[in-house]
Amino acid sequence: MTTIKGPGIFLAQFMGDVAPYNDLRSICQWVKSLGYQAVQIPTWDSRCIDLKKAATSKTYADEVKGIVEECGLSISELSTHLQGQLVAVHPAYDTLFDGFAPAAIKGDPTARTNWAIEQVKFGAKASQHMGLTAHPTFSGSLLWHTFHPWPQRPAGLVEEGFKELARRWLPILNYFDECGVDVCYEVHPGEDIFDGLTYEMFLDAVQQHPRACLLYDPSHFVLQQLDYLAYIDYYHERIRAFHVKDAEFNPTGKQGTFGGYQSWANRAGRYRSPGDGQVDFKSIFSKLAQYDYQGWAVMEWECCIKHPVQGAAEGAAFIDSHIIRVTERAFDDFASSGTNIAANRKLLGLD
Repeated sequence: MTTIKGPGIFLAQFMGDVAPYNDLRSICQWVKSLGYQAVQIPTWDSRCIDLKKAATSKTYADEVKGIVEECGLSISELSTHLQGQLVAVHPAYDTLFDGFAPAAIKGDPTARTNWAIEQVKFGAKASQHMGLTAHPTFSGSLLWHTFHPWPQRPAGLVEEGFKELARRWLPILNYFDECGVDVCYEVHPGEDIFDGLTYEMFLDAVQQHPRACLLYDPSHFVLQQLDYLAYIDYYHERIRAFHVKDAEFNPTGKQGTFGGYQSWANRAGRYRSPGDGQVDFKSIFSKLAQYDYQGWAVMEWECCIKHPVQGAAEGAAFIDSHIIRVTERAFDDFASSGTNIAANRKLLGLD
């Protein structure tokens, strides 16, 4: 077993236009003062990193890594969540997701897809340059608009959707394999990979590709009413990244999992800061330690009530208090009889 690394923090929700949130060095100094040991870097934010430059210049990648290390931190992972989302976009979402794309390719779905694929590959090479082995991202979606089967889905629709998703991702997965980096899909509503079964369908479509791994985030499973502890039992061998994010589900006589088009604060299912929701993190950390998870525990702040600065300040201590220093010996070793093969055979009645 391995002691989980942490606490880490995902910088995406904290970047801003005023200090200390407006450049990598300043925000790293800030999170270090809160007790964090690592940062997960959003590669779409130029205030943190120039992703293309980090992929094409080992010297620049080392400079970015050096800034983080000078602040007393490590880089847990680089993230391409927004770029991965654009690898596969159904036309119904073109206008909304164009907001994630550079101005020059807005309104051009083909160019946007090609840009996204290139960006995610940049994430692989930049990760390799920095000595990282896990890379969180989204899968994108061609099928999400059909997740509720009304009207009835035509026969073969789901299979064709995953076939196309695999066609786009297989070359990316192969490139990650060349770079020695795992793709960690965040299983998330709005993606075609949104639960265990859809992940399995994707794995089948990409021939069980060894680099098609997982980012584990229990908050999304609370909102789906999925057993997030049993999920670890099923998929622990593929879990390579971990977001510590809380959530709660409080159904009423007026709304349930779909939320009634309400704002986040008014939904039955809503995201909360770690410790403020319903996630059983003690059991999660125990299971991940038991299954020898070797990555980082990274706080992702998404709370509809609490201020992000308070959430960040509380998050480091919360994660630290849940990390289990794994034991190197059995608790009853003191009672060991120090037996040997001959004694064992005698106990079995064989001699």
